[in-house]
Amino acid sequence: MKQRRPLTIINGRLVLADRVERGAVRIADGMIADVGDVTPVNGDEVMDARGQLIAPGLVDFGVFAVDKPAFHFGGITRAALMPDQSPVLDVPSRVRYVAQSGKPDFWVHPLAAATKGLDGTNLAEIGLMREAGARGISTGRQWIGDSGTMLRLLQYAAMLDLVVVCHAEDAGLTGSAAATAGEMATRLGLSAAPAEAEALAVARDIALAELTGARVHFRQVTTAAALDLVRAAKARGWGVTAGVTPAHFMLSDLALADFRTFARLSPPLRQESDREAVRAAIADGTIDLIASGHDPRGPEDKRLPFADAAPGMAGAETLLAMVLTLVRDEVIDLPRAFDLVSGAPARLLDVVAGEIATGMEADVALVDPDKPWIIDSREMEASAGNTPFDGQPTQGRVTALWKGGVLV
Repeated sequence: MKQRRPLTIINGRLVLADRVERGAVRIADGMIADVGDVTPVNGDEVMDARGQLIAPGLVDFGVFAVDKPAFHFGGITRAALMPDQSPVLDVPSRVRYVAQSGKPDFWVHPLAAATKGLDGTNLAEIGLMREAGARGISTGRQWIGDSGTMLRLLQYAAMLDLVVVCHAEDAGLTGSAAATAGEMATRLGLSAAPAEAEALAVARDIALAELTGARVHFRQVTTAAALDLVRAAKARGWGVTAGVTPAHFMLSDLALADFRTFARLSPPLRQESDREAVRAAIADGTIDLIASGHDPRGPEDKRLPFADAAPGMAGAETLLAMVLTLVRDEVIDLPRAFDLVSGAPARLLDVVAGEIATGMEADVALVDPDKPWIIDSREMEASAGNTPFDGQPTQGRVTALWKGGVLV
């Protein structure tokens, strides 16, 4: 699927790396050819943005399922797929297949399993999977408890210049806990683990990253103590990055009050003080990116007692709207918002996308940031609509989306 003729989008508000300005963008041969005060060339297709945002397509870092209709609805043009698939992405052939699976209208960037079968013990063929198209290595939903294994993983990753995507919970403390230890878990009688499990995992992995020189990305950092560790590591100049999902800056463990399994997540929702710490970390740059954590779960996984329900949420369709709440709350500005969901994840994956700039691949979204809508799990495009934001009024919708200059 190639762009048939050049396209010029006029009368828009360009979301650039450091500012928002009125202007246009011209797309030719699947690439952004010109940005700013652009006049359509004779023969161009012309699209009038009517004052809407011209923004980069979103790059969703660390999803567990590929639901193209849901991703397109949410303005997502690329996603980094976690290795927790059936079968696990732990051999080159599976990585190569996944890397080709979404094209041409959606690109999937596989994250290779760090260990065979994600067992946390035996390292997988990391170098061969890199050659097959892996854009990073991941421990999956689990923490590698053996420090020797983690050290060897980081040594290999440093040699191959691959980022290691870590799950940040000490499994020895979390076990099968369904909630964060505290007043809410006690009131509900839920099995719980201390929030410190996250800080312990982050501290160990930062120490090993500094020892090996490897790049480490913590897929979700959700507690004040762990965020302080990431902040300190960044201040020392180490290659540590951190992400989070909207649930952890929008909700606290108060959302568990009526045992709603849509709020059963991994890591679990935290106390209000941690939610506020996450918002502060987004504002000061400690958190580098925001991802949907897209992990749709059907009724067979969610219509169970809270402790037995599978963790996970369908997040692709609500990602942009939730991030735009941070703009309306003046936590961040629009350029920072789109860097969190586009620019930063694209840089981490080392792909030429994520920005409205000349020479970038033409993954472009037209966004009405004020368009109101109500999140309804029954009408979601995902394979399952398990969202903790069900019924919530919100604002911000993608009205048009181009992948490589082709309207999708």
